[in-house]
Amino acid sequence: MNRRQFIATSGIGVTAVLAGCTGSASQTGETTHSGETETEITVSTDGSVEAEPDRATVSVGLDASGSTAEDVRDELASRSEPLTDALTDVGVPSENIEEGRFRITPTRDGDAFEGSRSFQLTIDDVDRVGEVVDAAIDAGADDIGRVNFGLQDDTREALRDDALDDALANADSEAAHIAANRGGERAGTIAVTTDDVSVGGLRYEADAVAESDDEPQTEFDADPIEVDASVTVTYGFEP
Repeated sequence: MNRRQFIATSGIGVTAVLAGCTGSASQTGETTHSGETETEITVSTDGSVEAEPDRATVSVGLDASGSTAEDVRDELASRSEPLTDALTDVGVPSENIEEGRFRITPTRDGDAFEGSRSFQLTIDDVDRVGEVVDAAIDAGADDIGRVNFGLQDDTREALRDDALDDALANADSEAAHIAANRGGERAGTIAVTTDDVSVGGLRYEADAVAESDDEPQTEFDADPIEVDASVTVTYGFEP
């Protein structure tokens, strides 16, 4: 839905934006032509585009416990390599597997130690997110965090431009309609302000995973990502 706000001024019945006096140099956005005054129309509009997500992130973690901190450290270390190997085998590049949190603390009663280690995964083939989650679980992951669907940087920038183009096209249309309604014509652009550009995202909790009846294969059906933009444009108005 487009957010609409406009201010139209003309030389009849409303206050026009005039230069200081006849024959003086006109200020920005104010021109005089043989006694005719160009006034302004300002509109604020929105634009939006949608695209399928092309990037996902998810954290996977390991838990361990032992009588000493060294025991916990060694268990986390011994279980980390099979986990990361399984992730690379399923198609996650090693550079897309980043170290996350590493923690070892005494238990509440102080008689033992417990620890955890996590890895942050970036998955560029979103159709394989479920396969990656399953591979992590099969390799011994104890914790699967939120799965976040979003856009790669290049895609985000292109869609940002598309959303701005849509907002500006809406502004052109609004201003032309207002000018015609006031008995005049829309003139050139005087100023443009980008009010907001936002990129949506999707999150799935670990317990929101869908499984098929035949095989315990995790599947995700991510909705499109929406990119929204808002602009305020000031045009000249010729009565």
